[in-house]
Amino acid sequence: MSTTSNLGTERIGRLLLSLSIPAITAQLVNLLYNIVDRIYIGHLADSSAALGGLSVGLPIITLIMAVTQLFGSGGAPLAAIKLGEQKPDEAEKIMTNSFVSLIVSGVILTIIVLLFAEPLLYLFGADSSTIGYGLAYIRIYACGTVFVQIAIGMNTYINTQGFAKTGMYTVLIGAALNIVLDPVFIFVFHMNVQGAALATILSQGVSAVWVLKFLFGKKSTLRIRKAYFKPDWKVLAAIMALGISPFIMSATEGLLQISFNNQMLKYGGTLAVSTMAILLSITQLITYPIQGICQGAQPIMSYNYGAHNYERVRACFRLLFKICVTASVCIAGIAILFSRNFAAIFSGDPDVQVFASWALRIYLAGLTVFGAQIACQQSFMSLGQAKRSLMMALFRKAILLIPLVFILPNILGGTAFAIEISSAVAAYCNDGARVFATLLAEPISDILAAIVTTALFLQFYRTRLSPNKTSAEAEEID
Repeated sequence: MSTTSNLGTERIGRLLLSLSIPAITAQLVNLLYNIVDRIYIGHLADSSAALGGLSVGLPIITLIMAVTQLFGSGGAPLAAIKLGEQKPDEAEKIMTNSFVSLIVSGVILTIIVLLFAEPLLYLFGADSSTIGYGLAYIRIYACGTVFVQIAIGMNTYINTQGFAKTGMYTVLIGAALNIVLDPVFIFVFHMNVQGAALATILSQGVSAVWVLKFLFGKKSTLRIRKAYFKPDWKVLAAIMALGISPFIMSATEGLLQISFNNQMLKYGGTLAVSTMAILLSITQLITYPIQGICQGAQPIMSYNYGAHNYERVRACFRLLFKICVTASVCIAGIAILFSRNFAAIFSGDPDVQVFASWALRIYLAGLTVFGAQIACQQSFMSLGQAKRSLMMALFRKAILLIPLVFILPNILGGTAFAIEISSAVAAYCNDGARVFATLLAEPISDILAAIVTTALFLQFYRTRLSPNKTSAEAEEID
């Protein structure tokens, strides 16, 4: 128990650094995991259609990730809180129930995707030029769904125990293998997008084996127990109650991708749809490292909240907030200033580079304040505040962003301002002004969500984590 005991005694700054560096490294490596396929595919002969095919398949991948987070991200903070309460048996029951749920849901998702891939891709924005690439990629990817569920979902239980380096190795092993296999399958064996998908699922399979070896082994503080394989519906309800927030965040991300794809296809054509894959990749480049910092803070906050050590919870949040805000301003600012250089990483097509560079400067503007939003959002998660976290998850995407994607083109699309801003890319799309209005929905929603989420968490901080509050008043979990 030495690793978890340090969560309650070691200096906050040093502890956050020691847990965040492996988590950030893992996120950066995971970023390579996610975008290396797009980089290689973006340099195929028919790169625009190939990237477009990958873009329309991303909502399916996002849905798989959403289910992974429902059981993984939902259970890990609860397990950490139980560890803080010195109840390891209950923590192991939570973890084992998550494990079984991930396997069952993975099998169900595999069957659904294989049966309905083509109509789903058309629904998600595919056309005649992109459907072939989308089907080739997603059908192979679907066969590795269970690997993805275990590698990502159960790795959260390694991190939440304080074994951040082991969690980092989970991602590092898979990503390194994926980077090696991608060019072999794509270019040497001439498998194109099928090769990218095959490399991904094989790499995730190796990562899944690594995770299970650790969680069934003796080094882990918590172990998967066969005695808990039979589902405990009360435990599952608690896991899903907390996991519903990251699930909805990811599921609405998939709905958002569908919305953007359809609007971009309508107003911009295939080139605009392929650009969405680049925009998502650069967004991940900004958000993943910051999420790594939050992952490092999660076990500290969860453990000390469970142990009623609220001063350490407050100190961890204050430091987390400062770091996340600084990081988001710096990273997003660099991506905006050098947008053409970033676009060139993902495509050798000059037309795609010009269009993507212009789109990036609009799309990323609001991510400069992302650090404030994610620090507060993840702190709600770490403290078991399911209702508040869910409310904020819905607010940014379901209440603000998705409606604005459809509303703004009708309001701003015909204005002189939108026409002037889009003049640089007018030759590349059907209606540049409405493409601009569609993209503008992202920064507007990012800024409003950051303001509201920060205000709500600061209110929670003052009323529930105040030094003047008693333990009984502060420990309530929604």
